[in-house]
Amino acid sequence: MPSSSSILRQDLPVSWTFRSAESQAWLPARVPGCVHTDLRRTGKIPDPFWGSNERQLAWIEKKGWIYRCEFVPAPALFTRERIELVAEGLDTFATLTLNGTEIARSENMFAAQRIEVGSHLKAGKNLLEITFRSPMEVIRQEKKPDHFPEWCDPVGGASLVRKEQCSFGWDWGPRLPSSGIWLPIYLEGWSANRIESIRVVQNHQDGKVRLTFEPSLSRKEKGLFRGTVFLNGEKVTSIENLQATIEKPRLWWPNGHGDQPLYEVELELLDEKGKVIDRWRKKIGLRTIVLDRHPDEFGESFQFVVNGRPLFAKGANWIPAHSFVTEADRALYDDLLTSAAEANMNMIRVWGGGIYEKEDFYDLCDEKGLLVWQDFMFACALYPGDKMFLASAAKEASQQVRRLAHRACLALWCGNNEIEQMPQEIVKTAKRKKAYEDLFYRVLPDAVAAWDGTTAYWPCSPHNPEGYEKGFNNERAGDAHFWDVWHARKPVKRYEELNFRFCSEFGMQSYSSPEIAATYCKPEKWNIFGPEMENHQKNGAGNLIILDYVSRLYRFPKDYPTLAYLSQLNQAYCMKIGVEHFRRAMPRTMGALYWQLNDCWPVASWSGIEFGGRWKALHYEAKRFFAPALISAHVPGDETYHSASNTLRSTLHEIHLHTVFDGMKDGAGILSWALCHLKTGKLRGGKKKVALRYGEAVRQLSFDFKMEMEKYGAPSLYLRAELAMGGKIVSRQTVYLTAPRNMELPRDPIRIGLKKTAPRCYELTLSSRVFQPSTAFELPGISHRADDNFISLYPDEPRRLTLRTAKDLPVAALRQRLKVFSLVDSYA
Repeated sequence: MPSSSSILRQDLPVSWTFRSAESQAWLPARVPGCVHTDLRRTGKIPDPFWGSNERQLAWIEKKGWIYRCEFVPAPALFTRERIELVAEGLDTFATLTLNGTEIARSENMFAAQRIEVGSHLKAGKNLLEITFRSPMEVIRQEKKPDHFPEWCDPVGGASLVRKEQCSFGWDWGPRLPSSGIWLPIYLEGWSANRIESIRVVQNHQDGKVRLTFEPSLSRKEKGLFRGTVFLNGEKVTSIENLQATIEKPRLWWPNGHGDQPLYEVELELLDEKGKVIDRWRKKIGLRTIVLDRHPDEFGESFQFVVNGRPLFAKGANWIPAHSFVTEADRALYDDLLTSAAEANMNMIRVWGGGIYEKEDFYDLCDEKGLLVWQDFMFACALYPGDKMFLASAAKEASQQVRRLAHRACLALWCGNNEIEQMPQEIVKTAKRKKAYEDLFYRVLPDAVAAWDGTTAYWPCSPHNPEGYEKGFNNERAGDAHFWDVWHARKPVKRYEELNFRFCSEFGMQSYSSPEIAATYCKPEKWNIFGPEMENHQKNGAGNLIILDYVSRLYRFPKDYPTLAYLSQLNQAYCMKIGVEHFRRAMPRTMGALYWQLNDCWPVASWSGIEFGGRWKALHYEAKRFFAPALISAHVPGDETYHSASNTLRSTLHEIHLHTVFDGMKDGAGILSWALCHLKTGKLRGGKKKVALRYGEAVRQLSFDFKMEMEKYGAPSLYLRAELAMGGKIVSRQTVYLTAPRNMELPRDPIRIGLKKTAPRCYELTLSSRVFQPSTAFELPGISHRADDNFISLYPDEPRRLTLRTAKDLPVAALRQRLKVFSLVDSYA
């Protein structure tokens, strides 16, 4: 039985009711949740993701909404000195009344509210009502004629409010700004004192780790503490005087660099009689993470050093996993982050136009070894600089830093996304400049220094440390967002012309696979310029740009499914060229985070994983180009067409083979290669023993195939290369000397073998008598994951792939759904 001095929490009911402020009809609601999901659940609106329904639901953001619940406080609550209502997340403009009395107002989605309610509570039934104002009503009141620029909000005003910015629409997401209680809400009673947060300081020295705990309490009185550190349930050491020493520490490492042991820390706050009045339980990883910026021959480094080891950051940008953020549960996070880890990623950037993610997200990143580059939630707009806005941002920042600072995965705090790409707008007036610098050079870094003190702060991504007024994407220092490939429609070879220190955004769009497109549009409507498909392409020029890049590589597709397939091949190819260039440039370049990992709804986008978890060609390619041991082909030159005659001009004839290695232990391998003819097979080849050492990118072989190209023609040739370690192929490459559209690929049926190896596990064997590039398979309607896909099939060389399905199925059921095709099948 807990003592009357201990903290007591009582969750409020999950079942609430809600209504429009203009209606008297109450409907059932679910909390946490939002207006859109409640309206959908009660059958009042159609699926917001289907067709063009999004546009028909714009009325929701223009209305106010009221949520209410009845509850009976536990009698034990009244024995505590204070009873507080804790609302961890209200979206966004909320007025709270308890038994008819207003108790608080909230205007920041990202700041929790803790409200003293003891004097308003009564024994028996109590009524809590939360009234949400329309976000558009607030914006209309706040917006001034000289409102500053916003990059992505099609209506304008989103930057005036502390609400998920991308909910107002982005170039990959719908405009569905909602209202509701999006995080847990509960009553908490306490006496004497309470732990607000604890800062954990690690000192690694002489093979030991000394932990120091710095608590922040609700009352000024100093508390008495005792505690214990556990590992896997076993006691490691006691915490005395808020300090502990780990004698033989097991270090936490990023994915691909070691294990991720998590120590459990339990600290107890005691009253003057020695009774426990509060507990703090967290998991921590023992590690050091430093953003290393030192002068070097190229300018200034930008690299993360973990436990003394410089790390090439391999990963992608993360957006909210669902347009309605309450719908993203642990299972959804787990699926996406497991996919990231399986693709050899070690870093995720939580992008600044979404939300500070829920605890499950960071738990999983800790467990899977995924470093987190954490943006504060400001993106692509200038923000107000008045005292009220800055105070709200300071409260938000202090809460979020205190919440996350102990995390093993936390690698960086970043002020905002891309605002410094428009320096002329920042410095346009003295007022704007002051507002920008007050927020991102004072308020946010002050919060990081006060409540973290260890993790580095970076003001913007991208940021030029030589001065944001001097422009962005500095090759000498800082990080870069490189969009010449895509927005500027530059050739993909443009990646190879520049050497950034760290590339934290770059990307290429592709279309939804047919299975995903069918979730928002009937197949007979799969015309990319039709209204349904256009509504699921949020980038204004997106369709034209995709078609432009696809046409540079491939022939005209015969239907939408093949267009989607070719667009995904193109996306994978573009990211491969960029990432492999960055990896070959180690240690000058020390990170590549492409845009983007995931989607928040089904859409044509830059994602490598579709909404629902299906891997595109890009994600399979990411598993290959982020592999610890990589063989990478650099093909200098390019192909162009004479504008007057449409004559092909090519400067392609050389191929350089590089090895790149960032595995845990140095090793040796065999690099083998063969130049092949589409009809006659191997023309010549060879092997080379190679040394693979951590952090090294080495050019191993160089070829000039000008003679073979003159003799056979570039469209008849391809180079295959493999890197083997310990007798196992760990990296493969297929390289062309012309765009695949120019190649007369042979046709031949692909032979298929399928057998079950264990419950939910299968082996798929594919083979062909001829070269079949980009061979892919699909299992429509069957949730599955494969170890590889979109592969090169070489003549008479079977490839065995491993499949895992969500449900155990007979082989016949898989065979019935299985579709296998290659590049030649995309042409009419």
